[in-house]
Amino acid sequence: MTTAPTPPPGAAAPHGPADGHGHDHGDHDHDDRKHGHGHSHSPGHSHSHGHGHGGGHAGHSHGVTADADRRYLTAALVLIAGYMAVEVVIGVMARSLALITDAGHMLTDAVSIVLALVAMRLAARPARGRWTYGLKRAEIISAQINGITFLLLVVWFTYEAIHRLIDPPDVKGGLVVVTAVTGIAVNVAAAWLISRANRSSLNVEGAYQHILNDMWAFIITTISGVIVLTTGFARADAIASLVVAALMLKAGLMLVRESWRILLEAAPAGLDPDRVGGELALQDGVSEVHDLHIWTITSGFPALSAHVLVDAGHDCHAVRDRMERILRERWQIEHTTLQVDHAQPGVWEIAAGPGPDGTASGDPSHCADPHGAVHRADRTTMPVPGQAAAAAAPAE
Repeated sequence: MTTAPTPPPGAAAPHGPADGHGHDHGDHDHDDRKHGHGHSHSPGHSHSHGHGHGGGHAGHSHGVTADADRRYLTAALVLIAGYMAVEVVIGVMARSLALITDAGHMLTDAVSIVLALVAMRLAARPARGRWTYGLKRAEIISAQINGITFLLLVVWFTYEAIHRLIDPPDVKGGLVVVTAVTGIAVNVAAAWLISRANRSSLNVEGAYQHILNDMWAFIITTISGVIVLTTGFARADAIASLVVAALMLKAGLMLVRESWRILLEAAPAGLDPDRVGGELALQDGVSEVHDLHIWTITSGFPALSAHVLVDAGHDCHAVRDRMERILRERWQIEHTTLQVDHAQPGVWEIAAGPGPDGTASGDPSHCADPHGAVHRADRTTMPVPGQAAAAAAPAE
């Protein structure tokens, strides 16, 4: 594969020696693992490849580091940590598991905000050396830790609540009500502060969900305190703890699921790779799109790479520019890497994939190990050959 040197910012892209397809690089920090397509060609192929890196964002100011305001999170942290200490003391005095549960919840709130602040600082570091994306996924790891913390606390609070349902202590309802009502006010203020930061970040959203769940927990605790105060039904405190645990379970599962999707490099939620590949394959002059990958680097930062084969007589640069515009405007994907080649006789399709007539043809050395479906200009989407064979095999 002929590779032209990267031009300086603002300079015109050089042209390759074979068919005039140069390399147009945006101002990106790239991960070599993402861009090593692994396409081997036989010596007789003299055409060069056009690698188009879409976007052109200097340094990628995507995600939490560009927008989230650390001052709002710090102010929320001071509120939460201060009231948490007060609540622990009152919870022990009132013998209220609901209040202690709320205090434990507030502890996770404080930890989640600290993690968010640390993740912001790490994610703001520029890409360098082996860290070709910087540390932008620090916020995703932070969100996952928040979710796991939720789930661990659910186990503990559920165990304690069941124990208190069996043997309820003497709960001081009046003290519970006053403390819980004050806690509602504190959490409303903290939630407002965090909502002013960038909630499109999964990291900040995790901290916000902590605060929001804690606010609902205080509301439920207030209700249980009123019940204990007016009826003497002490088990209401344990029941309130179980309801709070259920809310924490829901929030924890959401954070763990979403963070795992990003860490395992699944396509962004709500985005169908087959639809994206099918639309790209329908563009004028495109014969095939394969090796299509769509993933999320960090919150609000989707990325795409693909290998595109273009019919003879069509300009690879023009096709790539049109695809980048479609991806940017229709699918909101700005970080793109498109390897665009002219289709050659015998290598117009991947060797392992079936052609329009259902037979496998082409050069065995060309993309012999496809990753994902193959999208053709005739509106067909071919599955991965191994998957297709497995689906067709009779069940034992």
